[in-house]
Amino acid sequence: MVQLYNLHPFGSQQVVPCKQEPAHFCCGRDVLFVAGTAASCRVEVFAVRDQGRCEPLGSFATLGPVLRMAHSRAGDYLVTIEEKSKATFLRAYMNWRCMSAGSSRVCVRMVGHKMEESYSETLKEQMSIVEMPLSDPPLCISCCPVTGDLLVGCKNKLVMFCLKYLVINQNLTVLDFERSLILHIDNLIPAEVAFCSKHIAITTELDVLILKLELVQQSADRTEQCTHGITALEKPVDRGVTDKDPLTQSLQLEVDEFVICQKPLELLGEESKLCEIPITLESTELPTEDTKRFQVRYLLFRRFTPDQSPFGFCEETKLHSLQLLPVYQTGNSVTAHEEIENETELLSLFCFFSLPHVGYLYSVGKLIELISTYQYSEKSEQAVLTPQFLHVITSEKLQCFTVRCSAAAARDEDPYIDTTVKACPPVTLDVCTLRMQLFIGPRVICHFKNHIILLTKADTEDITERRKPSRRMLSRKADSIKSRTTSESEPGWNLYIINTVSTIQLYREMVDYSRTYENVKTESCIHLLSEAHLLLRAAIMDPSFLKSDEKEEILRAFRESCALLGDCYSRFDTKDYHLALPYYRMSGLSMTEVLKRLASEGDEIQTYEKGFLFYLTHSLNEELNEELSKESANQVLRIFYLADPEQLPHILCSPCMRNVCPSTAVEYLQKVEKMMPSVVLTLATAFMALKMGDLMMYEHEMDSYKEMLCSNSENNIPQLLVDFWEALLVVCSQEEIVQELLLRITSQYVWRISKKQHPETKPLKTTEDLINSCNHFGSIFPWVTSIMSAGSPSDEDYHEDIPKLQSLLCSHSINIASALPVLEPLSEAGNIGLAIHVLCSTHLGKHEEAIDQLLQRCPDAAVLYAQHELKGDSRPVWWNKLLPELCKRTRLNGNDCPVLISSLKETLSVVAMELELRDFLSLLPEDGTAAFFLPHLLHCSQRKLLT
Repeated sequence: MVQLYNLHPFGSQQVVPCKQEPAHFCCGRDVLFVAGTAASCRVEVFAVRDQGRCEPLGSFATLGPVLRMAHSRAGDYLVTIEEKSKATFLRAYMNWRCMSAGSSRVCVRMVGHKMEESYSETLKEQMSIVEMPLSDPPLCISCCPVTGDLLVGCKNKLVMFCLKYLVINQNLTVLDFERSLILHIDNLIPAEVAFCSKHIAITTELDVLILKLELVQQSADRTEQCTHGITALEKPVDRGVTDKDPLTQSLQLEVDEFVICQKPLELLGEESKLCEIPITLESTELPTEDTKRFQVRYLLFRRFTPDQSPFGFCEETKLHSLQLLPVYQTGNSVTAHEEIENETELLSLFCFFSLPHVGYLYSVGKLIELISTYQYSEKSEQAVLTPQFLHVITSEKLQCFTVRCSAAAARDEDPYIDTTVKACPPVTLDVCTLRMQLFIGPRVICHFKNHIILLTKADTEDITERRKPSRRMLSRKADSIKSRTTSESEPGWNLYIINTVSTIQLYREMVDYSRTYENVKTESCIHLLSEAHLLLRAAIMDPSFLKSDEKEEILRAFRESCALLGDCYSRFDTKDYHLALPYYRMSGLSMTEVLKRLASEGDEIQTYEKGFLFYLTHSLNEELNEELSKESANQVLRIFYLADPEQLPHILCSPCMRNVCPSTAVEYLQKVEKMMPSVVLTLATAFMALKMGDLMMYEHEMDSYKEMLCSNSENNIPQLLVDFWEALLVVCSQEEIVQELLLRITSQYVWRISKKQHPETKPLKTTEDLINSCNHFGSIFPWVTSIMSAGSPSDEDYHEDIPKLQSLLCSHSINIASALPVLEPLSEAGNIGLAIHVLCSTHLGKHEEAIDQLLQRCPDAAVLYAQHELKGDSRPVWWNKLLPELCKRTRLNGNDCPVLISSLKETLSVVAMELELRDFLSLLPEDGTAAFFLPHLLHCSQRKLLT
């Protein structure tokens, strides 16, 4: 779904002073190249200054009309496909900047032509045109923005040229190309190609294929032709038109006046190799030790069908605007645009392509997935993707959509996003239209820094309309810009540079706009603030951000956007209320500052939503260094008294609440205790009485505490006290106190397990927390886990008590002899009791008794137990106890117990490695099957020979 907001991403606009009617144009670094229509055969070059002002740098002639053109940032060259005498030529224009200094010298050379050192001085002052002959006419081109390599699309193949830097002497380096790789693709005529960091995207009229070239380790003397591992060298057999194999059918078959089209298809990741488009790689560079060998990995294949209507198929349904958009790793020491190809690391990659009425944006980096779908209000002519926006032109509009590239890239860059530490609006957030700007006859569009370059061509009837006063709608120039003369406007075309507003200006407008929805449509308010947040994220991810004049202002705005989103998730009743915590953390606001934004002093009627309480609870419980003032602490107390009074005792235990007024705390605690009496509230009141120095109140509360304990049960200890004992174990070093605490905690665990009693509040620490923080809790042994896995599902009803008790007994801290009476109630408690019993026997050194118990009740765990426990001095128990018992029980049960047979085999394997052959043989039963024991005897014998 596409949301519509009437914002203003476009600012002023300028007219490019072209001398000839433009046919094609492209941008690079700080310039604009404009190729004229067929009549001119020239390329004009303009320097783009501040606010989109254009200054002519000069022009140069081409061989013929330019059909395609592209500029490469790496190498600063312009590449064109030109036509002359019905033949097409591929040419690269190097060192073209020298013409701005007044030089008119031009050197034309073939690709790979060796340049003599004697030409060094002249090469500095002249433009070089590199001719690149091809066996088939070039159809489309693309330059890699990272390396400057060139990809050329021809019928049934793609040709890759590597950019080379040739050092003529210490004062001169010349650019050249080397034809390095050909991708042969049967039955494919590319309409567009895109190339970035070894990723290749290809479109035909209705198909999209995305590939990646991956390096393989090969020696230089191997054959120069290698093929993708999945694809056979042979062409697929033509199976004809069948229902079982639709991928091998031709795109359209005309049969008896019907047009048969294949079904739409989308294949992602590994599945995309099922598209059955065979690709053969041919290496064309001279083999050396450093020669790189590639294989092809398929990333995405998508096939569309023509739009249908009651009148038949729409012949205008074709893909257009193929583009690969890279996002680079931020935080690198990039100091200039020229260093981008060498200094930055590719973080994420996105691919965009469009049909006339819908556009598709995919992530093709770490994950291959469809991110967004764009539904256009009318038929599109062309679209261009930027990190912040998607700009689309139709027959009379320039539309601006938001994109989700920064949301996806942020997750690739930072693993802490989508946790309680950091957050980012989701990739699945609905896209929105920010603006629909009217123009007459938009034809071609491209993006350059903070500018949109737009070519408009009006039809005859449009030119007539332009003579009327309504012509102002077309240009809307700034007052300081002079309009074209009437004679210049008569041909009906204009080339505009439209300036996009600054990131900060558009961010401010989005924030102001969101306030109109604040009390009416909360979801729209969050949506707009999320768009503003992503706008800033995209600006921060730009490689030029580190050198930007707006850097500090954008970072301040980013923190502000986090705070505003935190406010929304705190104030509004939304299912994503938990996002208040990470957004406030990213904002850098203290708890005191958040309280001032959201809470009103003395307002007893104010309600507090879940997001705000979630933020406060986590911030207070995570022992932050921030110490709240008396006023702020009292305010927090009042908030929880009104919104969640059961949390008051826990809140008062936070170090942040050290300055709370004890008398105010007692007042609130006593009010709550009248409504819902509990031991925890009584203890908290006693604690506050001590802080006040009121011993009489303290003694009264403690007397009440004892009465409450007695009225319940002798062993019914509050969970708050158990949490306290567990915390003491972490810091206590006196052995007598440690043993006393261990017995108390063990007693409480045993009582709750035996009575199937749940703790009245959620335990503060989990078993894993205690294992990680306290050496009195040990990792649970694998054989204990095996015993429990064979238990009944009802054992899970005891929550954390069972694994905590097992963890205590898996450590060597507790005195088992003292703990046996405490553990007695669990002796008959199924698999729980078995695990406890075996743990106690093991601690007391009674391994044989433990093995008897396991073989009788849980034979699955017997070998696991032996592998973990029977080591060192206990090793002989393997052959003195476990082996004879397994032989005995296997004989009695026969083949009815496969667990015993597999355990016997594992035990024989261990014993065969430990004993001499004669001793091993003496242990085997006389009536045993020879075929069963012979492999182990041979193993024992061979081990003896080897040693």
